[in-house]
Formats: sequence, structure tokens, C-alpha cells
Amino acid sequence: MAQAMKIAIVDDEQDMRQSISQWLALSGYDTEAFASAEEALKGIGSDYPGIVVTDIRMPGMDGMQFLKKLKSQDSSLPVIMITGHGDVPMAVEAMRVGAYDFLEKPFNPDRMTELARKATTMRRLALDNRALRRELSDGSALMSKLIGASPVMERLKEDLLDLGQADGHVLIEGETGTGKTLVAHALHAVGARASKKFVLISCQAYDEAALARRLFGPVDQDDPIPAMEEARGGTLVLEDIEALSRDSQARLLTAMNDQGTPGETRIVAICNLQDEGKTCESELRSDLFYRLAALRITVPPLRQRGEDILALFTRLSEQFAEEYGCDAPQVSAQEAAQLLQAPWPGNVRQLINVAERAVLQNRRGTGSIASLLMADEEVPEQAMTTEGKPLKEYVEAFERMLIDNTMRRHRGSIANVMEELSLPRRTLNEKMAKYSLQRSDYLE
Repeated sequence: MAQAMKIAIVDDEQDMRQSISQWLALSGYDTEAFASAEEALKGIGSDYPGIVVTDIRMPGMDGMQFLKKLKSQDSSLPVIMITGHGDVPMAVEAMRVGAYDFLEKPFNPDRMTELARKATTMRRLALDNRALRRELSDGSALMSKLIGASPVMERLKEDLLDLGQADGHVLIEGETGTGKTLVAHALHAVGARASKKFVLISCQAYDEAALARRLFGPVDQDDPIPAMEEARGGTLVLEDIEALSRDSQARLLTAMNDQGTPGETRIVAICNLQDEGKTCESELRSDLFYRLAALRITVPPLRQRGEDILALFTRLSEQFAEEYGCDAPQVSAQEAAQLLQAPWPGNVRQLINVAERAVLQNRRGTGSIASLLMADEEVPEQAMTTEGKPLKEYVEAFERMLIDNTMRRHRGSIANVMEELSLPRRTLNEKMAKYSLQRSDYLE
């Protein structure tokens, strides 16, 4: 769920602080008031979760000085300036320095609310993007997003850690929706180039001429630096590498050869070919293919990940439930089996959609997981087909999910879990050990 935005109100006049606070509070905002810029600076840091509304004329540090200080801490922080009669030239100067907007006294409260709405929306987007950039540079955070303990996922994580330390170019293959781009981010983040530039280009997003310019130049106003130069020393990820024309493939190979071995820039190619008998090898020049495929990662399809499916569904449905302000659906044994048996042609991307729709259904009190799975299939009776698995595997997967969910809901309270599941302490301990569940992981 998105964090509620705050509004810091800074004015040396108590009546003005209170009136602005009351009006914005009535409009649904979380406000905090400060009598001086010096006092406000103690509570407003570089990642302040909101915006600032400040008077220009104040004793001590005035609004202009305050604005410059705030901008030096965080250039993306929206600051709305309040001006008195005759201060408009100063307000215009404030806009030049970086103020979001200004209001002249006496101002229309509705105008204040509208400015606050737009500024907080912009601030939330800036903070979300900042958090994403930090996350994408944090190898441990990215690895944690690769949820699952199935053998194929453990092997994928091991490959990432190994290949992350290597210098060679990498080819990532896998079905659509398996998370190949996330894997590329993780590969960069766990490697020696983590602090260097990460550039991602979708080869399908450009026509042939535009893609050649984006990769190699000459530059234009929209893309001032060719991607090969922009990523120098870091990682260049080429999604849909099979979309490269033969001419662009030749230029890419020449650029890679010019860099020597190991290459100054690491190329990570993502291939999305899956049908019609085409492969990445058949669509690329053989010399380019073998350069890129010196190191290869195959991202496993969801249907091969066993009980990871239940762990992913649980995590996703909890996240969507928090976002929509409702309870996550409780999965029955039959529904758990259906999730495990579904063919998942859309892989993790499809599972995300099913989890969101399941939460929305649960909020309305209608529908079932089975109906969602069948709705994703052209032929409903094929929705539950899969390779045969022993009943014991389904039972154990459901049992693990049930204990995990209950432990999470009760924040690691063994007594509450024992009571809800009607299990004696010894049996619960044995099953937690069997499924590698640790009580410490649920404590808050």
C-alpha cells in the first residue's frame, strides 16, 4: 500500500499555520506544522515522504533561504511558496530556484488543495522511482524477489551468483512471463559491475533505423548518448535480441570485438523466441550467437517450480490485499491442488494477474480460483492438465503453505498456530523442521 503523503506547513504566524493545517487535514492530508524554517529542517530529510508549504517572509531563515536548503538536500522535493502582497517578483525567483508553485495571500483554499494533490502525486512517484533504483542496485534485495525453494530456482540463484562474478557476455532464455528481465537486473546487481551503469534496451521497441541510432549513434536530442557508450564499464541488456537486423548484429559484434576480452561493457542478451521452430541460435549470426551464449541462463517456467507456485501466490495475494485494503483469500486444499496443476502458459506474469483477481473476488465475496484459471484458458477442460504428480506432493505442498500462512498471520505465535491448526507442539515442530520453516522469520 502506498505510503500516505505528509504536508509540512512552515509559517511564523500561528493563525496561518493552523488554518492551512485544518483545511488540508479536512481534505485528507497528514499535516505537521513548524513555526520556523530552522525547526522544520530538523524534521525534513532527503527522503521526506511528502511536500512542503512555506511562507516566504519569516524571521531568521526566510523562505528563499529555506527553499535553497531543501533543494540542496533533495532536489525533487516539491515546495509551495506562500507570498504576501508585493512578493510576486520574489515568488518568480523562487520558481527559478526550484519551487513547485506559489500562492498569493489571500489565496483560495481549493487552489491550495489542488496544488497539494498534484505535488504529492509527483512526490510519491519520485520516491517510488528512487526506491526502485535503490532496489535495483541491491543484489540481496533483488535475489529475495526470486521467490522459491524448488530445485530449479535454487539452481538459478546459484547460477546468478556464479555468473555475476564472471566477465563474459550472457544469454538469458526462457518462456514469456518467467522474469528474464528481473534475472538480468539481479545478474548485474550481484556482480563486480553493480556500481556501474545498467542500461536496458528493448530491441522490439524501435524500428530498425531508430534502434541502430540508439545503440551506436549518431545521437539525437531524445537519446544524447548511444547505448554502447552509455553502458561503458557496466552492463548493457538487450531485450528481444532476436529482433536485431543482420546489419545491427554485425555492428554489435564489431563493437564487442573492439572492446577486447574481457569486454569493457558486459552484454546481457534476452531471447524470447519460443515457437514456430525458431530459436535464438537460428535467428542470430552464428559468430554473434556464440559470443553471447558463452554463458547461458535458462529461467524455468512456472509449471516446473512445484510448491513455489503456492509461495508466490500467497505472497502476491497478501500484497494485493494490502493494496486494496481487504483480506487475502484463504486457499483450500482443492484450490491449492488446482494452482499446482495449472499449466501456467503465461508463467509468473499470469500468476500475478490471477492473484490480483482472486483478491478482488474475495473482497466481493464471489468467484473461485478455479474459475480464474479456466478463464485464462481457451479450452476450459484443459485448465487443470499437467504432468502427473504423486498425491503426497500435493498434500505436502498444501500443508507447508497452510503452516506458513498461519505462522505469518499470528506473527510467529506458536500457541496461536497450535490452536488454529489443532496440532500438538511436537507435531508442529516436526512439520516446521520438515518444511524448513523457522519461527524467527515470522517475528516482528
